[in-house]
Amino acid sequence: MTRALFIVDVQNDFTEGGALGVSGGDAVAAAITRHLRAHADDYALIVASRDWHHADHDNGGHFADGEPDFVDSWPVHCVADTPGAEYDPELDTQAITHHVKKGQGIPAYSLFEGTTDAGESVAELLTAHGVVDVDVVGLATDYCVRASTLDALAHGRRVRVLTDLVAGVAPATSEAALAELAHAGAELATTDAL
Repeated sequence: MTRALFIVDVQNDFTEGGALGVSGGDAVAAAITRHLRAHADDYALIVASRDWHHADHDNGGHFADGEPDFVDSWPVHCVADTPGAEYDPELDTQAITHHVKKGQGIPAYSLFEGTTDAGESVAELLTAHGVVDVDVVGLATDYCVRASTLDALAHGRRVRVLTDLVAGVAPATSEAALAELAHAGAELATTDAL
């Protein structure tokens, strides 16, 4: 078994009611939980990422000083050890094998930019477990799912985005991101096709 599952940023601040809530975020969290209950044993690794930003500064310009531009600067979100940074309650985390925190003082979109509490990078985890294939799910399609998928491809992995287990900020940018990922070599699939 050489497949990993990446669960990207399924956090309270990225689901409905959060600082940067994505429409459909809670439904994606619940659907990922159902997928885990049916398929956790299909994965050598299940890696979940969370934005984990510092409260006491702008995290390298990631937090806007004034009005955010929603491209490079954002409202305050996913501050370490706050409810907004915690996993969405619809996501059952029991099957997750590795938890990765990213954006600790800097902007970070890709799961590959994070580390475990033990200091392991995602690239190191994949290599140590001989992972060749990666499934990607989570939030948001047009930002962190996109960045994580592109990095997995750049690390030489075969990547499948499970399109019924992602949600994006906006329909047009999400569609564009999925098209870009397919062009870059990712497979787009739904869980009923597995």
